[in-house]
Amino acid sequence: MLTFTAMNKVEFIQKNTTLKESAIQNVIELLEDGATIPFISRYRKERTGGLDELEIALIRDLSKSFNEIQQRKESILKSIEEQGKLSDTLKNKINTVYDLNELEDLYLPFKQKKLTRGEKAKKKGLEPLAKILMSQPNGDPFQMAYRFVGKEVENEEEAIKGAKDIIAEWMNETPNLRARLRESFEKHATLTTKVVKGKEKEAEKYKDYFDYSGALKHCPSHRFLAIYRANREGLLSIKARPDEARAIETIKRFFVKTNNECSHIIEDTCEDTYKRLLRPSLENEVLSKAKDKADTDAIQVFSKNLTKLLLAPPLGAKRILAIDPGFRTGCKVVCLDEQGNLLHNTTIFPHPPQKEASKAKSKIAQLVETYHIDTIAIGDGTAGRETEQLIKHIRFSKEVEVFVVREDGASIYSASPIARKEFPNYDVTVRGAVSIGRRLMDPLAELVKIDPKSIGVGQYQHEVNQTRLKEALDDVVISAVNSVGVDLNTASEYLLKYVSGLGETLAKNIVEYRKENGPFHYRMELKKVKRLGNKAFEQCAGFLRIKNGDHPLDNSAVHPESYALVEEIAQKYQVNIIDLIGNEQILSEVKYDDFSHYDHFTFDDVIKELKKPGLDPRGKSKILEFDHRIKGIEDLIPGMEVNGIVTNVTNFGAFVNIGIKENGLIHKSNLSDTYVEDPSTVISIDEHVRVKVIEVDASRKRIGLKKL
Repeated sequence: MLTFTAMNKVEFIQKNTTLKESAIQNVIELLEDGATIPFISRYRKERTGGLDELEIALIRDLSKSFNEIQQRKESILKSIEEQGKLSDTLKNKINTVYDLNELEDLYLPFKQKKLTRGEKAKKKGLEPLAKILMSQPNGDPFQMAYRFVGKEVENEEEAIKGAKDIIAEWMNETPNLRARLRESFEKHATLTTKVVKGKEKEAEKYKDYFDYSGALKHCPSHRFLAIYRANREGLLSIKARPDEARAIETIKRFFVKTNNECSHIIEDTCEDTYKRLLRPSLENEVLSKAKDKADTDAIQVFSKNLTKLLLAPPLGAKRILAIDPGFRTGCKVVCLDEQGNLLHNTTIFPHPPQKEASKAKSKIAQLVETYHIDTIAIGDGTAGRETEQLIKHIRFSKEVEVFVVREDGASIYSASPIARKEFPNYDVTVRGAVSIGRRLMDPLAELVKIDPKSIGVGQYQHEVNQTRLKEALDDVVISAVNSVGVDLNTASEYLLKYVSGLGETLAKNIVEYRKENGPFHYRMELKKVKRLGNKAFEQCAGFLRIKNGDHPLDNSAVHPESYALVEEIAQKYQVNIIDLIGNEQILSEVKYDDFSHYDHFTFDDVIKELKKPGLDPRGKSKILEFDHRIKGIEDLIPGMEVNGIVTNVTNFGAFVNIGIKENGLIHKSNLSDTYVEDPSTVISIDEHVRVKVIEVDASRKRIGLKKL
């Protein structure tokens, strides 16, 4: 006899990962105690064995899944118990199942349903006949049905039909059968799509799927999401089914026991059960599962792209002239100081229809001189290329760098409550230009103000589960902010709220404290901020930096709880802490054996940080020169080699800005001379690339590229 054992949370997570039991247990305890993923990953390595953020997030997510399964079990057990039908065997089965589909299969016979055909037949007293037919005795089924004819049932035919409806529901509610067929759907279902009659013109962009057929399990996420969108728009019909004859034969093997008149009725019922009950249910299930998988893939692509974008190299504290280009309405120009504060704004009209190029050049040159501008940032949207050419023909009195900056999301920011709060006296066009300039200065600090979905990276982001997408992108933003660290005295509340342990309220309180008391001088001063207690301080302190503060370690990633270790090292080598920081010679001599009363992970991280304190992982901004010969798609010729910058990476390739309105596509087959499964392993967003033009379709505005 099989025995079943219920799992606890740690066992459940361990079964679904390769992580150690002790690490899982410790992560769960830390999370339940209010610790954040960045904090656990950075400052509690001794508890986790050095797990990274992805592994800790996986434990968190599986812990949540376990809780949801347990809650569903409790709900199901309560429902069945209230019906008086909960046996010890069934209770044991439910308690030992950890798959939601299997759990629902066990609950299906007890689920409160609408008045089904089977339920109607039971009310007519036909359940005993169904049991007789199901046992498949020899004899005439119509004679068996005769005694059930009466007030509720007109004749033997109606009696047998009702009995078959009852049997069909029994078959549908058989867990082992559903499990077998579910496996068949998952492994062997063919995805077929057809254009909805009369919608051919409207569905033109989905032409590739007008008559599509392919294995569902091999359907790439981008293809499935495109089909899903078309189906949702009422343009395509979808089916996902295994071979029908084999599926019905599987049911017959479960229930057909003999070869007589009654068994023939059971055979007919098997086919009806499949077509009317099992197939619709399992088809919805397998499509839902495929959608979940496609969502997961798409969210991973979006997350990778967003990570690269958030961690794009910052220009740093420079005086910037930023331009939001345009034709008819002109180019909005703003001048910003080193902290991103707005000094001046104006509008120039160098392009058609006004064509005031000379006047615009003179104005830009004057602004550069007046506001001591170091760098010019130009949005990459409409008229961006033309504006870049204009700026490059201006003779400045000093060297001025010119950058083309992604505009995605700037318009969203400019109309947001955040922008209105920052610039209440300026319109959206000025705010948009400010955002472009600030994005060059510090992409992370500016992009955290924008809903990640509006940044324009990823694939089919509007089709995926929005709750899952938001959770994943929040994780990305939090990870990026904490991996870089935040200047406590200059960061906006919008950046501070993503710091480990803070959130919106404490971020606002920190900004209010700065306004009332001036800049922070040391990290411990954080405890004077309203509502910022010991727990929040523990979580946030290591990620906040104070430049030129009272304590030299406050501008590093060394957590205050480890200051004692640094003091002991400095004392042993008879130097002060300031002289120890960055001193490769001394730090290379420090041995763990002399400080073994601290854990090894903390020791290694402290030494690494002391060698390069406050190191920004983002690198430095680089200028990309587009090919001056190319002003539009009509200038492209197959065989040309040009510079480009990657604007998006998907599962099927990468989109590249080559200096014109239309982005080109490097299909994944053209990313490398070897097979590429995942484009993100060989190319990343914002990467500068050299590409060859291999195909130009001006009518469809499509450009095919190959990475060199």
